[in-house]
Amino acid sequence: MISIPIPGSNELNLRYLVLDFNGTLAADGKLLNGVADKLNDLATSLEIHIVSADTFGNVKEQLKKVKCKIKITDETDQQLQKLGYIAQLGNDSVIAIGNGKNDALMLKHAALGICMIQKEGASPESMMASDVVCNDILDALDLLTNPLRVKATLRK
Repeated sequence: MISIPIPGSNELNLRYLVLDFNGTLAADGKLLNGVADKLNDLATSLEIHIVSADTFGNVKEQLKKVKCKIKITDETDQQLQKLGYIAQLGNDSVIAIGNGKNDALMLKHAALGICMIQKEGASPESMMASDVVCNDILDALDLLTNPLRVKATLRK
């Protein structure tokens, strides 16, 4: 668990990290350099979940060395599937990271929503639904190992 006190707001007590795959952890279906190591480091404090439509059909292969649970969604109502997934975990204990329009509800309803703007870009809906916006997944994951950065960004 990671606890982050936010001045002027509630303390975040986070148990789960739920991430999209393409556009967030991967570019063109390939896991970005350094991501596996960062996720495995975080797996000592958080339960890692990857929720993806598996556009390139290789999510499981790309993540075989990562300590995580993988959920493949079908093509319909992906926003609702991702929202339902974090609801089952308990929204108020989830960090969600994504970039696409299909991530917007997940980002909005998670205790901490982080939108990524990388090679694939980000949908305006996901940006507006997020608490934090980052332009590099390694920076976003570093926020979780350095929670004072989150505190500084979200204080009121």
